[in-house]
Amino acid sequence: MKKKIAIMLGIVLIIILIILYLVLDYLRIIPRKYYDAKDFDIVEVISKKDADKDGIDDYHDIMLGARKDAESKPNYHSAYYEGGYPPEDEGVCTDVVWRAFHHAGYDLKAMVDKDIAENVNLYPRVAGQPDPNIDFRRVPNLLVFFERNATSLTRDLSKIEEWQPGDIVIFSDSHIGILSDKRNEDGLPWLIHNASQPNREEDTLVRWSKNEISGHYRWDGEK
Repeated sequence: MKKKIAIMLGIVLIIILIILYLVLDYLRIIPRKYYDAKDFDIVEVISKKDADKDGIDDYHDIMLGARKDAESKPNYHSAYYEGGYPPEDEGVCTDVVWRAFHHAGYDLKAMVDKDIAENVNLYPRVAGQPDPNIDFRRVPNLLVFFERNATSLTRDLSKIEEWQPGDIVIFSDSHIGILSDKRNEDGLPWLIHNASQPNREEDTLVRWSKNEISGHYRWDGEK
């Protein structure tokens, strides 16, 4: 009888450990091996521009800015702020993007506000009433902005060489992130984003793509 109980307890323990592992893996808490472009004979694209003249091209500077935000792990908090900008220790997915652009020498808020003011009818989410305090932090507005002002790229994940560090990826009309220079075993880049998850730079592009990739863009400077 004791032997049977011990066996059953052992089975239960194994099941619990398996479930725990699956949960931790789903949350990307368990460290994962990552690769870089050269492991797949992919040449990383280098921007011809360096807006802040720090010796780092814009594509990689944007990525590094996103990583900086990811490493600081601002608390996920969605709110309306006078002046538009949240405190440094707060943010949502869109805050990763403007902070990444700021790191590279661009004022994304100013560019979005200007484009909305000049083309308000092209921004359905604005509904004819621009609000500089929040417009640049709304995914639908960024989708329109990047579609108009950035280079639109493939949404086909099988073309792994076309997914590059610093690219902007938008999912449906509700989430946005920046691509990393880290890649998974299939050659796809990790995603740098804020969805209140433990690790803000993670191998989750495929998972989020199930929510539909509505846009994949590369920033080549102001037109």
